[in-house]
Amino acid sequence: MAPALDYHTAVENSLRAEQEIEVKEPTALRDPSIYYNPRLDPKNYLEGPLSPNPSTRLRQMLARPGIVVAPGICDGISARCALEAGFDCLYQSGAATTASRMGQPDLAIATLNDFVEAGQMVSSLNPSVPVIADADTGFGGTAMVARTVRQYARAGVAAMHIEDQVQTKRCGHLMGKQVVSREEFLTRIRAAVIARDSIPGGSDFVIIGRTDSAQVLGMDEALTRLKLAAAAGADVCFIEGVKTKDLLEKTVAELAPTPVLVNVISGGLTPSFTYPEAEQMGAKIIIFSLVSCVAMVHALRAAMHSLKKTGTDWASAQGMDPKSFFEVMGLNEIVELDAQAGGCAFDVV
Repeated sequence: MAPALDYHTAVENSLRAEQEIEVKEPTALRDPSIYYNPRLDPKNYLEGPLSPNPSTRLRQMLARPGIVVAPGICDGISARCALEAGFDCLYQSGAATTASRMGQPDLAIATLNDFVEAGQMVSSLNPSVPVIADADTGFGGTAMVARTVRQYARAGVAAMHIEDQVQTKRCGHLMGKQVVSREEFLTRIRAAVIARDSIPGGSDFVIIGRTDSAQVLGMDEALTRLKLAAAAGADVCFIEGVKTKDLLEKTVAELAPTPVLVNVISGGLTPSFTYPEAEQMGAKIIIFSLVSCVAMVHALRAAMHSLKKTGTDWASAQGMDPKSFFEVMGLNEIVELDAQAGGCAFDVV
């Protein structure tokens, strides 16, 4: 004869299981309107070696101690130089990419294809190093936001930030910006989250919600927008143009536990915080958007003026011959690959 069902034990076990779930997922159970994906919980990224997958690696870096430092790159040369310097995360700046690819200012001129092609190239140089890419406004409505996420993820980009400016946007450090309504901003965030979660295989692409409303509507509105963005599923929050140390610390405190990104541009709206200073203030990611392209302007201006004046590029080359230049671009790795494959194309270079 089968034993009777132990109803009381079953109820106790059920209650205990519910309590354990509540401890693990308190926010999701308390408020269903707040996005929660247990697969992407930061606790899942605290242990183990850093992943070769760039988006997973970025989540591990965000979950663990230390600030993520991402210099702004604009092309293959700047990306190679950043990797050579030892940076373990890169930022594909919208302003720098528009300038590099088109010779134009950051005024909503570049398209999704321009950004994706640039991101694919940069991501391929060292596929394990996370690349955070600007996504402007998502290049359109919710369908284009979703398309942006899918294309960036396929290109090997680890993360993107999406903002609340109107589609005829401008660089975040220029005046005269306009922003969309809160709800339209949130539709962009939701569309990005839905697109990420719909990628077959379970993508952990990082979505960064950015607001430019601090200079237009004030810090209180900016913080409100980012709180709503985090509730809608943004993994990281980014206020463009935080003007003081106190405001950055207030931002970090009010948005906790969501990580905060700070953008530093010399001469821009944000003070020139060093990354140790930003870490002390609680920021989790710091990007230096124009570090490469501004340096290029100075170096190239000097080289061109020198050539015009002296008639030769000898001084500006500083002893770097073509082979030395190509070595920075990965020549030795290609020679080694060819030799391993049994080739002899580069026996003499």
